Amino acid sequence: MPLHRSAKKRMRQNEKRKLRNRMAKTRLKSLRKKILSSESAEEATQLLREAYKLYDRAADKGTIHKNKAAREKSRLAITVSSKFS
Repeated sequence: MPLHRSAKKRMRQNEKRKLRNRMAKTRLKSLRKKILSSESAEEATQLLREAYKLYDRAADKGTIHKNKAAREKSRLAITVSSKFS
């Protein structure tokens, strides 16, 4: 256990950020699965647009690395375009 006030505060902040990051990553994974299992091109395109926003937001906040966000967005777009073409 931390002894200093600043260390206690840092622990509280880390716990909050860990939960926030976990929620964001879980949401991204769920959306990715939903896109891959979508049946229509319109639905997949709409979900892909939403995924782009979430990936960019997660990268801006530092939850995931910006290159990982770009890679995931690219792979999703390639998969959707090949699935419905």
